[in-house]
Amino acid sequence: IGNTVLHILVLQPNKTFACHMYSLILSYDKNKVGSGSLELIPNNEGLTPFKLAGVEGNTVMFQYLMQKRKHNLWSFGPLTTVLYDLTEIDSWAEDQSFLELIVSTKKREARQILDLTPVKELVNLKWNMYGRPYFCFLALFYILYMVCFTMCCVYRPLKPRTGNKTSSRDNTIYVQKMLQESYMTYEDELRLVGELITVIGAVVILILEIPDILRVGAAKYFGQTILGGPFHIIVITYACMILVTMVMRLTSTTGEVVPMSFALVLGWCNVMYFARGFQMLGPFTIMIQKMIFGDLMRFCWLMAVVILGFASAFYIIFQTENPENLGQFYNYPMSLFTTFELFLTIIDGPANYDVDLPFMYSVVYFAFAIIATLLMLNLLIAMMGDTHWRVAHERDELWRAQVVATTVMLERKLPRCLWPRSGICGQEYGLGDRWYLRVEDRVDPNKHKMMRYTEAFKAQDRDNYDKDLEKLEINRDILYKKELSALSLSRNTSRTSSHRGWEILRRNT
Repeated sequence: IGNTVLHILVLQPNKTFACHMYSLILSYDKNKVGSGSLELIPNNEGLTPFKLAGVEGNTVMFQYLMQKRKHNLWSFGPLTTVLYDLTEIDSWAEDQSFLELIVSTKKREARQILDLTPVKELVNLKWNMYGRPYFCFLALFYILYMVCFTMCCVYRPLKPRTGNKTSSRDNTIYVQKMLQESYMTYEDELRLVGELITVIGAVVILILEIPDILRVGAAKYFGQTILGGPFHIIVITYACMILVTMVMRLTSTTGEVVPMSFALVLGWCNVMYFARGFQMLGPFTIMIQKMIFGDLMRFCWLMAVVILGFASAFYIIFQTENPENLGQFYNYPMSLFTTFELFLTIIDGPANYDVDLPFMYSVVYFAFAIIATLLMLNLLIAMMGDTHWRVAHERDELWRAQVVATTVMLERKLPRCLWPRSGICGQEYGLGDRWYLRVEDRVDPNKHKMMRYTEAFKAQDRDNYDKDLEKLEINRDILYKKELSALSLSRNTSRTSSHRGWEILRRNT
């Protein structure tokens, strides 16, 4: 019952009352330390009161709980060294990491805890010592891996075509080799080494990604921008395309160019995932994700309807015409592709002035240009501009959350020998087996005194300013009054504030 009440207090809107009641309940706890403590009993979701405060974004309760966990090591003048207990905070050897819970929640208030002590210092320590070097090395290794895969695709086994052309539009001169003919020369053996590296890399990607999907859940794993949701979809699809290409090569099935092309596009697009490790590029990837999976996804439905309707009309208009004079609409798939290019203004309107064009082509193309180019494209630009304005206020915050998610991911996947535990063991200070983070804080002893001086200056300036306004209201109009009031305020501030302020400082000294 006591543990349930503690969880309820974390969710209370009156945070001051919740903190007092929290302390009152803990004062009656018989097991104040150890696994039997009320603070360490999880709820049905596996969250202790401390983790629940982080997930809900209750910064007041989080700071209150952290104040209870800290130990003042020593103080010397304005400097104070504090040891913060990292229990439930550090993601090292934690099944349900506190940092991962914060970055995976949908509440924006939870991300504010990443800027609080000692979470901010812990993340900076992990990222600067281990996270950034390992992440940069992983980015370099992935780029070299993609270069290897690209070279294997460029020099894939092909042979000259021996059969006759089936039509005048058939432009194929090379075909895919059979498996028995693909690995005959020394160059083929070098390519085989690169292909084996590519396949092994795809298998490793699936081995690393599938356990996280089962642990976190597909909806949260693929749907969270901070966790890299779209990039996880891209890299898993890429690995699947590599395996499909391998099967088609082993079975000598024609058409391996389809999965190979998809793999090349997806593999190189996944390089943008590594931009999150750099402050200059990380926020831009967040902006791209928000626009693609927000505005662009909604816009594509409208675009598909317009393209489908006008492409059908163009195909019907040119269905009776000679395709050699205007071949952009000679069949239905080509009409769809040409209309898509026209929609994005990639090409100009196709026309052949040597022959007579159907009258309906001019009418339909005029309507298409008005709807697609003038209306819908400008609508998309306006939607993206609005999204950019909304996301710009929180993109830096999202980027810092991405850094935390990347740090937790690397710490979970790398061996313990490559990522030692952060902090100081409490046995060095007689605090048991728990781990602590040492944080040095500087306290300005004159801060409160200077605040009193500032308030004194403000009160005096406010009185002088009110007197001047009463005089100006009699003989001046509104516009001139505003100008003189600003001038009088600046003069009074420079004279009275300086003179009387220094008098207060001398008297206190």
